[in-house]
Amino acid sequence: MALQQQAHGASLTGDRAAVDRLIDTAIVLIHRVDDDLPWGNACRRTPGYLEVQRATCYGRLGLAREAGVLWSQVLDAVPSTARRDRGVYLARQATAAAAGCEPDRALEIVRSAVGIAVETGSVRLARELATLERAMWPWRDAGVGRDLAEILAPVAEGA
Repeated sequence: MALQQQAHGASLTGDRAAVDRLIDTAIVLIHRVDDDLPWGNACRRTPGYLEVQRATCYGRLGLAREAGVLWSQVLDAVPSTARRDRGVYLARQATAAAAGCEPDRALEIVRSAVGIAVETGSVRLARELATLERAMWPWRDAGVGRDLAEILAPVAEGA
């Protein structure tokens, strides 16, 4: 858990090499996690947990293509029962696309996340969608920005 948190810190300072080194080290050690606390063993309970962390870091680093590939792999492995996780991952994938100056791609991705947000009422997902909205700020006056506002409206109404 500490290694993946360090990877997030490295992504905040723009250090991709450290992100990869830390996540790769955590992958080797994950089998040693033996924690009965619900927050302590998420890395063993959540399919692709460390790749989720890597994809989140890549998105923060502005590596839209790399993050998009990882998010696609992660989303393929998410069980249908994990709707909230799927929504969060979709929102993060959309945010990575926005960070990579792909606002149309972000808009395409976010549609599914909004449906999940409305269906589940997930506060965590709503926060991720707010992060996406901030990432899309440069396009707020463009058609894609107006479309985003329209797509996100049901989430705001449900809040």
